[in-house]
Parts: sequence; structure tokens; C-alpha cells
Amino acid sequence: MNPILLTIILVPVIEIYLLIKIGSQLGAISTIFLIFSTAIIGVYYAKYEGLNTLKSGFAQLSKNETPAYEVISGAAIAFAALLLIIPGFATDVLGFLLIFPLSRKLIFNSFSKKFSTKQKKKNDFIDGDFEDIEDDNDRKI
Repeated sequence: MNPILLTIILVPVIEIYLLIKIGSQLGAISTIFLIFSTAIIGVYYAKYEGLNTLKSGFAQLSKNETPAYEVISGAAIAFAALLLIIPGFATDVLGFLLIFPLSRKLIFNSFSKKFSTKQKKKNDFIDGDFEDIEDDNDRKI
């Protein structure tokens, strides 16, 4: 089965299950308040982290360095904000993990190890000298 289709089916099922379980323990009003408060706090913190990432990206650009980590981090923060807006507890946990810089860096490192290709160090160049010889036919009129 397609992993995207499986995710589309499983995420709402997990969210509904968690909402029922937590709602039966805390009560309906408390659960609704908890859902709204995690969304509000998460989006506020996502805005804060996004601005910090943008500031760090501009600092990298001013040093003439490529802000690759900042670009990936900014995309992860935007995705985390989306996850926090979606009502549910599983998406909130994943969203908060993506927002906090330490856990985000750990997640990026695990993905980079998983998808990195091991490159063999091989010398595919030839070292040599050259001498430029001028010829009358090379000169342009």
C-alpha cells in the first residue's frame, strides 16, 4: 500500500483514539482547552523559532556561506506549525519535536545518516602541466 495513503488513513484514526482516551480521563472541556492551548502556544513558538532561523540565515548570507541548514530548518518549522494547528495530540507531539532546536537537529542528523550516500574517495583527475603555444592561425583578425 502507498505510504502516503496509509498515513492519510492512520493519522486521523490515531488522533481520534487519543482524543477519546485523553478526553475520558480529563473531561471534554479540559481536552478542548488543551487542544486550543497547544495550538496557540505552538504557533507562537513556531513564529519565534522561525524568526530566529531567518536571522541565522541572514547571518550566514552575510558571511558568504550557504544557509542550507536554516532553509531546511525553516521548512521544518513551517511543517511543525501546520501540525500544531491540526487538532490532536499525536500531531502536537511531532510538531513540538520539530520546533525545538535540539530535537530538530537530532531528527535532521538521523535523516541525513539514513539518506547520505557513501562516496568513495577516488581520484578522477589528471595532474599535469601545460604550455600555451601561440600559432599564427590562432590569432584573430
